[in-house]
Amino acid sequence: DSFDILGDGVKELLVGRDDGMIEIYAFESADEPVLRHDYALSESIASIQGGCVGKDGYDEILAATYSGWLTGLTTEPVHREGGSGEELKLSQEMQNKISSLRNELEHLQMKVLQEREKYQQSSQSSTAVSSVPAFSVNEKFTLNKDDASYSLILEVQTAIDNVLVQSDVPVDLLDVDKNSAVVSFSSCDSE
Repeated sequence: DSFDILGDGVKELLVGRDDGMIEIYAFESADEPVLRHDYALSESIASIQGGCVGKDGYDEILAATYSGWLTGLTTEPVHREGGSGEELKLSQEMQNKISSLRNELEHLQMKVLQEREKYQQSSQSSTAVSSVPAFSVNEKFTLNKDDASYSLILEVQTAIDNVLVQSDVPVDLLDVDKNSAVVSFSSCDSE
């Protein structure tokens, strides 16, 4: 997307990448765009958009990830300075919003507890049938020309406990900065 997120009157280029990076490029006096800010998410970005969403006067970048999460980056200051001895006073609208969010959170927690109990009861009955849930996998296997290696990227909408890579030729597994996996090697039975 292109949006003036820096507020300098010139639109910046907002880039969301498959590897989870959000990058903001500014067009300054140089012919090439200059990277001004970046932020790393833990999953690939499906869509990115700049605009004013949450609060008037503060622009934001919204990114939708592969699993459907919406992440927002805002220009609103996180901390507000107060004078000496001043207490932070919340407006009635903000207090109502906080109260509403707390009620919604409590409602969702109760719903989760009820569904867990329902699942526990159904899984312990004599007629229970266990099945593996169906889910889609977003996978990429790409060649990195710089070091003659391949990158295997797997994304699933649930937690990944184990990934088994089996090969009938010797394979060296390289660790990268964005890797959150713990690699363990075991020899395979030749039969």
